[in-house]
Amino acid sequence: MANINVIAIMAAFVVYLLLMIVIGFWSMKKTKNAEDYFLGGRGLNGWVAALSAQASDMSGWLLMGLPGSIYAMGTGQAWIAIGLFAGTVCNWLLISKRLRRYTIVANNSMTLPEFFENRFRDKKKILLTISSVIIVIFFLVYTASALASGGKLFNTVFGIDYHIALTIGVVVILAYTFMGGFLAVCTTDFVQGMLMLVGLMLVPIIAYAFISGDFGALVTQSNTAAGYDGSYGDYMSLFSNNGKPYRFIDILSNVAWGLGYCGMPHVLVRFMAVKNEKELKKSSVIAIAWCFISLFMACAIGVIGRAYLYPQVLGAEGTDTTAESVFIEMIDKVFTSDIALPFIGGIFLCGILAAIMSTADSQLLVCSSSVSKDIYKNMFKPDADDKRLLAVSRITVVLVAVVAYVIAWDKNSSIMNLVADAWAGLGAAFGPVVVCALFWKRVNLPGAVAGIVSGGLLVILWDYIPLIQGQTLGDYTGIYSLLVGFFFSLLLIIVVSLSTKAPDQEIVDEFEKVVQYKEASH
Repeated sequence: MANINVIAIMAAFVVYLLLMIVIGFWSMKKTKNAEDYFLGGRGLNGWVAALSAQASDMSGWLLMGLPGSIYAMGTGQAWIAIGLFAGTVCNWLLISKRLRRYTIVANNSMTLPEFFENRFRDKKKILLTISSVIIVIFFLVYTASALASGGKLFNTVFGIDYHIALTIGVVVILAYTFMGGFLAVCTTDFVQGMLMLVGLMLVPIIAYAFISGDFGALVTQSNTAAGYDGSYGDYMSLFSNNGKPYRFIDILSNVAWGLGYCGMPHVLVRFMAVKNEKELKKSSVIAIAWCFISLFMACAIGVIGRAYLYPQVLGAEGTDTTAESVFIEMIDKVFTSDIALPFIGGIFLCGILAAIMSTADSQLLVCSSSVSKDIYKNMFKPDADDKRLLAVSRITVVLVAVVAYVIAWDKNSSIMNLVADAWAGLGAAFGPVVVCALFWKRVNLPGAVAGIVSGGLLVILWDYIPLIQGQTLGDYTGIYSLLVGFFFSLLLIIVVSLSTKAPDQEIVDEFEKVVQYKEASH
């Protein structure tokens, strides 16, 4: 029976992966120039833009990391989810419309570095160079983490050798990203976002229906078996962390994850690509609703999994399981029962793969656009035509995937902290500059340069350089580097901009044009 289950699950994976490749072929026929490859011709509808942005953002963290941390330590771990939801709402309601308008007015900018260059009239391409380097470095690590997660998923579910599983995932992601570019990535992300949402909603509901007896008592028994330091009330409290009172600074640091959104190139590019502002408004509603439901249900998986999987206790001493596999274990238990089909369970397991792939493909494309559009064309070959640019873009996708593949080769490497650092680095380097560029007409080129450099460097200093008793500032204070880096960068932008020459009248006039922008004028 076990072999039949594995075959059924594998069939579901094969169907899913083939669908992604088919979408890549379909998208390739519609990709005729650079704007198509990088922004889908600015023709995304509301549903695709919304689910693509959210799916590319959440990654495997939504289905593995967040439920696992709540399963292990209680609902106090939900503060990161609360911060991310707040950041998502602010990003869609405050940033999306203004960014889309500005990138159109600012010489039809197709990437974030190109927008910075056009916005601040950076003729020496200082911002373009710095931004492109930061994106490539941080997204290489991001992409590697996603590829490694995919390898570990295949390894866990099928027992396939990690390196073979890693190779399969890389080949499929590379295939549809190489062929179809942004349109393929966004279309596959739409499918993946829907799959993630369905899995997040149905699995915990079905699992809860199977639970017999007192739910609280089952959770308490599971906590006791795992040596959890706290009562059921502590476990369910937002102000308790693994049985201990949550410090205010810890809560603030977790909520600060939401600040990163306004500096994430792979999310911001979706705003730039929406067909029109009417579709953008629809996208905002869809994205915010998707985000709320997904984050809430991911938290529910952690709590419900405590009771549903008992007497099995994930991560307990003497076991080879981890808390992060709670969603996988719940799917396995639900869909190997007599009333369910393993193939359906395989489809829901594909939801985890979807979360991983939807992030990896977006990061590949962002790296590709930074190298080919921002570095190759804007710095070395300004006369390169669309055919040459598309060729360079696709070659770059392959090269970036290969480098990320090499980074991800070590199956024992722990990259969760690197992912957190990458989020902090991108958020602190780009977030304050994006906000100021869109909403403050006095910000100038020196201020923008100071903000990007200081934000990125402070995160590196905070997270990697041991300065106090052999500890980094992050370890010593417990404060997330994004919280410090974001506001330090913002402060420097303001101080440097006010201390140097005001922007030229041409830049101010363009800012006012964006404020008064009408869709019909485009």
